[in-house]
Amino acid sequence: MNPQAKLISTLSLLLGTTITISSNHWMMAWTGLEINTLAIIPLISKSHHPRAVEAAIKYFLVQAAASALVLFSSMTNAWFTGQWDITQMNHSTSTLLLTTAISMKLGLVPFHFWFPEVLQGSSLFTALLLSTLMKFPPITLLFMTSHSLNPTLLTIMAIASAALGGWMGLNQTQIRKILAFSSISHLGWMTIIIIYNPKLTLLTFYLYVTMTATVFLTLNTTKALNLPTMMTSWTKTPMLNATLMLTLLSLAGLPPLTGFLPKWLIIQELTKQEMTVAATIITMLSLLGLFFYLRLAYHSTITLPPNSTNHMKQWHIDKPAGTPIAILASLSISLLPLSPMILTTI
Repeated sequence: MNPQAKLISTLSLLLGTTITISSNHWMMAWTGLEINTLAIIPLISKSHHPRAVEAAIKYFLVQAAASALVLFSSMTNAWFTGQWDITQMNHSTSTLLLTTAISMKLGLVPFHFWFPEVLQGSSLFTALLLSTLMKFPPITLLFMTSHSLNPTLLTIMAIASAALGGWMGLNQTQIRKILAFSSISHLGWMTIIIIYNPKLTLLTFYLYVTMTATVFLTLNTTKALNLPTMMTSWTKTPMLNATLMLTLLSLAGLPPLTGFLPKWLIIQELTKQEMTVAATIITMLSLLGLFFYLRLAYHSTITLPPNSTNHMKQWHIDKPAGTPIAILASLSISLLPLSPMILTTI
């Protein structure tokens, strides 16, 4: 891809995200979402592979429909209330349309169908952007309108997302699809708590971004795209793969790793809100996710392949692991002892 085109796309991504998260007017928020959509499409389709082009088309169609729904819901709200302010979403139909639109943008169940396919057709770095940066503006809009949303609808969608994300990830062999269903499952945890404690949703999102960025950057270094390749990558970078195993277990939410912190706080907050049944169900569903995280960890470090691979390129590592991976891995593994300090911020 042309370096100038890549620079323009990257700057447009940052611009669109900044416009959306800093705006109070629905038109400006919609403009930022549109800039984001148009900026990421060249990055998805840059390899010119048929799968990449298909992924770009699917992404564009879904995001265009979601943006149209955002615009329609804000116009309906302005028509009935005379307010274009994002925090003044008071009309019930507009709130329902907005929840649908943001669910499509995030990939929440039942609007999840596009996300695994788009991630599978993208490169690892583009998949990282789709899983982290591109979810920040919709999460911000949910955060700003959280007081107006329907708690029952969000709880149902959150539990369905946790169930489908765990269940569909069980029989996958492609790592990008596994991480896509992992993202859907984590979005369920973020969505279920956003009405009761929006800051906790943001904390969960930040920790999820840290852990997912570590996994994607590590996989990009070892050039592992599926489980057989992952089994053989440990011979070249054993320490990096051991760190990857710990990060995957952190994503699964096992103590004493960082990923346990948001799940612990969410279960505690749900119990305070007398939602013990929902907390129990979503905790049990996280065991499905734990299964495929353990399988990934097993393939990355614990197992020994019976024979060597026939593809020499899979054994070749282009570049050593850099400082960003080291910093992100440290944060992904060791933040739980700092939980008292983190709790003072929310």
